[in-house]
Amino acid sequence: MAVKSDIEIAQEATMKHIKEVAKLVDISEDDLEMYGKYKAKISDEAIERVSKNEDGKLILVTAINPTPAGEGKTTISIGLTEALNKLGKKTVAALREPSLGPCFGIKGGAAGGGYAQVVPMEDLNLHFTGDFHAITSANNLLAAMLDNHIHHGNELDIDVNRVVWKRCLDMNDRALRNIVVGLGEKTDGVPRQDHFIITVASEIMAILCLCEDMQDLKRRLDNIIVAYNRAGEPVTAKDLKATGAMAALLKDAIKPNMIQTLENTPVLVHGGPFANIAHGCNSVRATKLALKLADYTVTEAGFGADLGAEKFLDIKCRMAGLKPDAVVIVATVRALKYNGGVAKQDLNEENLEALKKGIVNLDKHIENMHKYGVPVVVTLNSFISDTQAEYEFIKEHCESLGCEFALANVWAKGGEGGIELANKVLETIEKKESNFAPIYSLDLSLEDKINTIAKEIYGASHVTFDSKAKKELARLEELGFAKLPICMAKTQYSLSDDASLLGRPENFDVNVREVYVNAGAGFVVVLTGKILTMPGLPKKPAAVGIDFDEENNKITGLF
Repeated sequence: MAVKSDIEIAQEATMKHIKEVAKLVDISEDDLEMYGKYKAKISDEAIERVSKNEDGKLILVTAINPTPAGEGKTTISIGLTEALNKLGKKTVAALREPSLGPCFGIKGGAAGGGYAQVVPMEDLNLHFTGDFHAITSANNLLAAMLDNHIHHGNELDIDVNRVVWKRCLDMNDRALRNIVVGLGEKTDGVPRQDHFIITVASEIMAILCLCEDMQDLKRRLDNIIVAYNRAGEPVTAKDLKATGAMAALLKDAIKPNMIQTLENTPVLVHGGPFANIAHGCNSVRATKLALKLADYTVTEAGFGADLGAEKFLDIKCRMAGLKPDAVVIVATVRALKYNGGVAKQDLNEENLEALKKGIVNLDKHIENMHKYGVPVVVTLNSFISDTQAEYEFIKEHCESLGCEFALANVWAKGGEGGIELANKVLETIEKKESNFAPIYSLDLSLEDKINTIAKEIYGASHVTFDSKAKKELARLEELGFAKLPICMAKTQYSLSDDASLLGRPENFDVNVREVYVNAGAGFVVVLTGKILTMPGLPKKPAAVGIDFDEENNKITGLF
């Protein structure tokens, strides 16, 4: 019997009108701003009305270091949400929006998979409610106003060699990483080198995801540093008088979106920064709203726990005053074998030796999450190729470490396949108190914060700094940014900054090659290794298999 693709399963789903789904969490039709029948934004009035509700429990879903295809954090998040609802627990998921880059590249979308998906999945993966377009437009408006200011006399005395604001596009396009603008006639602007980043790496994405409301959004937009003048002083979006117009473009994008799972459970999907090059969490507004609407909120943080979870705990939770009650670490037999040195094409074959070798990666992530004082549950996202012997080994290994363990079969069975995991999470929250605290104090120097993350979370021996990065750190401290948290940009495939070092590498250095401040978002970005803020497409991108079937009015090939 052929296994149905994710899109085939999603297109066969019976969706309820979004107003019916919203009723499950006491959101009325008047509270919704509809985008068709099956998706809507939640109004500011509704957010204000529920703000006095007591907060529910917060469950973070993270993962081990993945294979290139990802390990199913979103799938587990959705399946766990459905399972908790089946157990009579009022639960809402708070997830990130997908980027078009990986949708057309290699990794796929972010709607979950199998029978643990959010729908309409085609809408979510392609354009959705236009939030990413609004962010892209606001980002590029600021870039246009910056270059326009330089062209019309440069009253702010901007040093054209020290422009730091980059244009963005929500697509993997390596040809735009390094470009020259302003060529042609005198009226075409001042020639200078420029760059594009992917929209999910834009500081405006981070700002949208970290702001509390429109007032806070505008305050953060004001603080964006776009360039430095010839005296070395920051030039901001406020100096360019760009904040009001950017805020106007973002007035709808700031509102959380509601859709549903295949089992008609409400899901808030809002914001989508990558975790390898940005802070990797959905919006504070959506997470806080979910906590007010439900007894349990399931949220995710991108890529492995060394990236997404670290930033969720050290940046998002710290800034927003959130306290997770439990962390679920998602592993797969495939990823554990991959971390044990098995080639991608051989991951479907049973290999207990590789499993034993690769499970040290899981061990490190468990240790790291315990450092934050939060109870941990490990779950295996089940694949058809897995064997019983592999399951038994992982279960026994986790239990020998005193760690809670549950198998999840949500891809094949939806919420029903997540009951074991849901019971284990409920039991853990009941039995173990969360004593959450960030891993570092903001009073440490920027360099000491970087060292703490690299040594405590990655397991590095030393951190080396390129001379340019070292100078920039000193300058940022002089400019008053010493108390900000750190957003590390690093490969997702390894605990180190070298994608080829799998498992649990030891005695390695992390190299910091570039540092800059996102003053509006409120953190210092640290680029390590060969990380790119504008990815490229693979030799055979997913885009070549995607089409629109006009006869049946359906998108095909989208996973």
